[in-house]
Amino acid sequence: MPQTAATAEEGARAGSTARPTWVHWRIMGCITLVVMLTYLDRLNIGIAGKYIQDEFSLSAQTLGWVFSAFLLGYALFQIPGGWLGDRWGGRNTLTLSILWWSVFTALTAFAPRLPLAAWVGVTGSLVTVRFLVGVGEAASSPGANKVVSGWMGSGHRAIGSSFTILGIGLGGAITPPAIAWMMQRWGWRSSFVACGALGILIAIFWHWYVRNRPEEHRGVNPAELERIRASAPAHSALGEGKRANPPWGKMLSSVSVWALVLGYFCQGYPIYIYHTWFFIYLVKVRHLTITQGGFWDATPYIAIAILAPLGGWFSDRASRKWGKKRGRQSAVWLGMFSSAALIWIGSGIGSRALAIPLLALGGGLNMFAATTFWAACIDLTQEFTASLSGLMNTFGNLGGWLSPILTAYLATRFGWRTALDFAAVVTVASGLFWFLVDASQSLDARDVRAAVPAAGSPGTRSTRSSE
Repeated sequence: MPQTAATAEEGARAGSTARPTWVHWRIMGCITLVVMLTYLDRLNIGIAGKYIQDEFSLSAQTLGWVFSAFLLGYALFQIPGGWLGDRWGGRNTLTLSILWWSVFTALTAFAPRLPLAAWVGVTGSLVTVRFLVGVGEAASSPGANKVVSGWMGSGHRAIGSSFTILGIGLGGAITPPAIAWMMQRWGWRSSFVACGALGILIAIFWHWYVRNRPEEHRGVNPAELERIRASAPAHSALGEGKRANPPWGKMLSSVSVWALVLGYFCQGYPIYIYHTWFFIYLVKVRHLTITQGGFWDATPYIAIAILAPLGGWFSDRASRKWGKKRGRQSAVWLGMFSSAALIWIGSGIGSRALAIPLLALGGGLNMFAATTFWAACIDLTQEFTASLSGLMNTFGNLGGWLSPILTAYLATRFGWRTALDFAAVVTVASGLFWFLVDASQSLDARDVRAAVPAAGSPGTRSTRSSE
């Protein structure tokens, strides 16, 4: 049976001499696995697109509607997904979320033959199914960040959030070759069925192994719990089941929240160029072969997989040295301003042997900074981390939605260098918004009360609970 919170806290206070267990790192590994699955299930349609287009004689514009359906569902349901994460906890929310999107991923293979197709046609059926895949995946990132908030202490929130970004890098790197190989051997439908089946297995494993907080996990010993809670008391690890509604009024009146979400809108714009146009840019502008383009198209994701954990480590270390406000800001500034410089330089260099690695590193440094955005959601509100994460990710995906449209316009009208230079300017804007973000100021009511001296206690000094 899982240990109770009281038992766990008593054991921690007893100062057990046993070596700490490592369950919290395994939980972070589970988060990486789930995020890898999300990218497997969102990128597979792009690889299958050619086969679907040929089989059903779809125009490029029609196929574009199929592609964009996922992102629409994903963006629209970020806030509801975050609300569920706070209300049900990350464990239950993600279990339901994985099962949902896995079922509809598998149904993508049969969408042209579903009864729905008789009413809305093949395209309408594909659009509907992919929209519902996006609805399911919408809760994944907010729910994962909710789990991070419960398992990682105040001094390790960014490194915990980096496991989500790590999953993006790994998923983005392995999906194209794996799915392409499967489609070539067994047809495009096989990949969707296989991805759906894999998702159901991962959902079962997630629900069996993961818990919302270390106090609930039977594998956590008192020494590990003491280490986790050294900078984040168990009572602040948040109220799954509390049934309170997110304080939207307080959030939306916070300068830090607005700067955070607008900064993430600007972060989403450049990174979605890598998700959508980068392969075409490599082939048509840098004149690579299809095989070469496939290889170099994976390099931004490899850079993300390497630099995201480094960004989380740097953000936490800087926060311990300079405080939450300056520490988080410095991590974003380093990542975003360096990313902008590399994109700007890379777009103007004629040598593709130098330009492409610079552009790939620009993508990696973008996500170096992104880990701090997610950590700041926990810093600003532990009680409603998932709700704030959903709000932030809504803006990020709106930036992502705008990115391929505006990039295509700029590239067609003014050239690819202008399109990439504009992305560099937007990247700078993302960093500039962080002059207004103060991650040391918690929005949670209990933390605000703790920071205010009690009446009649003139000698009491105010402290920031999130520091």
